[in-house]
Amino acid sequence: MKTAGKMKNKINSKMTMVALLSILMTMICMVFVFYNILKDQIIEDLQVYISILEGTDDLESASQADVRITLISKDGKVLFDNRVQSMEMGNHKDRPEIVRAMETGEGFAVRKSATLSRNTYYYAKKLADGNILRVARESSNILHIVVRILPTVVLILMILILFCLYISRLLTANLVRPIEEIAKDIDHMDTVQGYEELEPFIRTINEQHRDIVKNANMRQEFTANVSHELKTPLTSISGYSELIENGMANESDMRRFGKEIHRNAGRLLTLINDIIRLSELDSADVSEQEFEKLDLYELAQTCVEMLQVHADNHHVILSLQGKKSIVYGNKQMLEELLYNLCDNAIRYNIENGMVIVTVDEEDDTVFLSVRDTGIGISKENQERIFERFYRVDKSRSKQTGGTGLGLAIVKHIVASHHAKLEIESEERKGTKIKVIFV
Repeated sequence: MKTAGKMKNKINSKMTMVALLSILMTMICMVFVFYNILKDQIIEDLQVYISILEGTDDLESASQADVRITLISKDGKVLFDNRVQSMEMGNHKDRPEIVRAMETGEGFAVRKSATLSRNTYYYAKKLADGNILRVARESSNILHIVVRILPTVVLILMILILFCLYISRLLTANLVRPIEEIAKDIDHMDTVQGYEELEPFIRTINEQHRDIVKNANMRQEFTANVSHELKTPLTSISGYSELIENGMANESDMRRFGKEIHRNAGRLLTLINDIIRLSELDSADVSEQEFEKLDLYELAQTCVEMLQVHADNHHVILSLQGKKSIVYGNKQMLEELLYNLCDNAIRYNIENGMVIVTVDEEDDTVFLSVRDTGIGISKENQERIFERFYRVDKSRSKQTGGTGLGLAIVKHIVASHHAKLEIESEERKGTKIKVIFV
């Protein structure tokens, strides 16, 4: 909850800062806009006033107190000014508004006063006789306007700040509320009423939470299964060795007990090796594995040759068909994939059954299939055979020495190679597992 509080304060401060900057920028822009409107209005007034003056011969009588009127000759000499004696005024030929009026017919200029609080706006127009008629008016400059409206601006700013603080806290509370509810009860986050933008986040968190719970349950189940699987051979080894230790076994019994101890020790080692390998695959980074171009048919041939004795011992015919097929993969993983699929097909086969390994190409993709004539798998079990320690026939699996981890390792390797896994099976008729390398 402390984290949520910090997040709320951070969001609140950021939103308030953005709001204040927006208000400040808006007010600055408004001052400039109002100043430009004022300037345009003064120019318009001067244009109207000069239009009126054009039609009169007596400039003195047409003068207004707040408007300065000046008549200038073609050569820049002041002929009339209603504020200052024309005799005292210098030549105006170089004044910007006069220069533009002589060139284009009219000119406009603004000059700041020495006090920096007033501006004088000049508008000049060229008359029909070639003389220049100029009118001028003083008005506040932008600094003076800002100073004048500053108390009002400060008051409005304070009101807006308080309003922004309230709205910011309200919005922040609504923004963080669903997150706080999720933090309080993550198991029931589906009931949290969030806004539309938060739905992908809630959905992702929900999926991740489900995955975490699922993985935790799988780890717990895996630990329980490992304990159970290890306990069985260890109990047998401990029991037989105790009988031998206490002298309760004769010579023929000792041979039989020794054989059982050896068999259970072998099963124990196989189980431990599979657990270690599965753990390695779980924690391994696929990007760090060495992948290369490999002939899958050649790897399958080696595997078939290696398991031939194993197949003979189980009275199963093991054969390979297909052709050279190149895949991009990890050699060790593919060898394990082939071994586990073939070993599984041999173990769960029938007397004088068959295991056919095929490596070929179909629709420009390489595939590996391992088909057997074994006991088969029911529809309800087909989805679960790749789970750890899941066995279709538990008694048969233990009898043949299976650990229940072979197909789980297969699933990991297939996923690491971005391949597809397909299974076809029918009880008492056999199973076909197909790996498609896309």
